[in-house]
Amino acid sequence: MGMGSGYFVTGTDTGVGKTRVSCALLHAFAVAGKTVAGMKPVAAGCENGAWPDVELLAAASSVSVGREHINPYALVPPIAPHIAADRAGVEIDLEVIRQAHLELRKKADVVIVEGAGGFLVPLNDHEDSAALVQALGLPVLLVVGMRLGCINHALLTAHAIRTAQVPLAGWVANRIDPEMAAFEENVLALERRLDCPLLGVLPYDQSPDARDSPPLLDIARIRIGF
Repeated sequence: MGMGSGYFVTGTDTGVGKTRVSCALLHAFAVAGKTVAGMKPVAAGCENGAWPDVELLAAASSVSVGREHINPYALVPPIAPHIAADRAGVEIDLEVIRQAHLELRKKADVVIVEGAGGFLVPLNDHEDSAALVQALGLPVLLVVGMRLGCINHALLTAHAIRTAQVPLAGWVANRIDPEMAAFEENVLALERRLDCPLLGVLPYDQSPDARDSPPLLDIARIRIGF
């Protein structure tokens, strides 16, 4: 079987809807006839013996893969990954993640990798999520949590992505604050400044469940470039 391709989903912050968007991407590529696999290299935050993000990504995948490949590092406390790993007495190794990703690429046409937190979140004492993206060789899709301050957060994140010399292939506007003032104007401001395709605008959802009719994103607009 040939090797598949994929994307790395990052966000302007934690809790901005990366899992919702990752599952929507998996669904969109599956509808387009691709075999798909979701990956959460580092998950921090166990609830009732499970990691919700990992469960949702696994449910949205169309190929059967080992949990050790979907989620090489499962950390219990919902805190910064490098701190959670240190408390568990482990060090997050990017090579372990890279090898797990290679196994997923062998089985799926498209692998969607969901990052932890934002683009520069530390993963160990000397490497961050940006280094992980570079190690995986993936273009990035940016989830912007639409709320007051999001323009600055999005532009700073886009600058960090391009500084790391990885492609920013597109972005998604996810309305996480239903009361956000000037919502449409903020989306327009970002469209004019991010210099990459807007794949979709997701409405506010108080209790989003990626298993229930995930929104379709316009994956045809994805382009790769610096």
